[in-house]
Amino acid sequence: MSFRASGLHHATAIAGRPQGNIEFYVRLLGLRLVKRTVNFDDPQTYHFYFGDQLGRPGSVVTFFPWLGAGPAVRGAGEATALALRVPPGALDAWRARLDEHGVSHATTERFGAEVVAFTDPDGTPLELVEGAGGEPETWPGAPLPASQAVQGLHAATLLAPELDATAALLERLGLARAAEERDEAGTHAGRRRVRFADGDGLTHLDLLEAPERAPGRWGTGSIHHVALRAADDDALAAARELLAELELNPTKAKDRHYFRSVYFQEPGGAVLEIATDGPGFTVDEPADELGLGFRLPPWLEGERDFLRGRLPVTASPEYADRFSRR
Repeated sequence: MSFRASGLHHATAIAGRPQGNIEFYVRLLGLRLVKRTVNFDDPQTYHFYFGDQLGRPGSVVTFFPWLGAGPAVRGAGEATALALRVPPGALDAWRARLDEHGVSHATTERFGAEVVAFTDPDGTPLELVEGAGGEPETWPGAPLPASQAVQGLHAATLLAPELDATAALLERLGLARAAEERDEAGTHAGRRRVRFADGDGLTHLDLLEAPERAPGRWGTGSIHHVALRAADDDALAAARELLAELELNPTKAKDRHYFRSVYFQEPGGAVLEIATDGPGFTVDEPADELGLGFRLPPWLEGERDFLRGRLPVTASPEYADRFSRR
């Protein structure tokens, strides 16, 4: 059975305070809150989706805010960094913006490109990388001009204790081995780093060798999982069949209302997901009102009042003004 992933779909991380999460990603990073819903597997936890104007696949970062959770313990078999793509020439403006808001950052180089690394308030490791990808876009009311705005996902990095086995799996999933290098300095000096790319070369999945590393433990600041794109339900079924043939024990297809998906663990232990492109975030909210309401899938509507009483109040991004427009 053959399947070809068409790039990164989204990445999901664990936050602490729900409102603080909205403020940082909307007001500082300039992403649009495209959906405010719940974790369908744990409905007493919010699930926030941030992305471009419509939350297109390949632009989306999502969060489970776990109030009271302890910090993440970093380790092998997990995603360890999420890189966002910004327009060519935008990194100087981003360094100035991060400085202005007191966000510490460091600049490194990877695969020949400049990388600005920092963390969000919960410790989620983030990076900014310049990259072309068509005319820069933004959304109405965004705090940043299109020339500076985040354009989508660039890469996710997995700490890979079984690098060669994970690399072989990614090739079976249709990603192309694009580059390989060894880190020359810093925390990861001497480790192999292998890059896999989608067909357009816009999104990447990087493997960082993690010899003899203990497994990580989820907490605030963890990247919970990374999702690859499947064009439609037929492609998702093909992916699931392939994963079963490889004895990776994929879950059954899950209805996430905005897409359908399967989950599995790659050989190094990181949780990966394969998600369909559709139906998308306008299935229950008009494009010009995305993220303004609290949305539930049909099978949870009967619990709306109960969940409203259990979940903390969050303000719409128009009022999340800790990071004022600059």
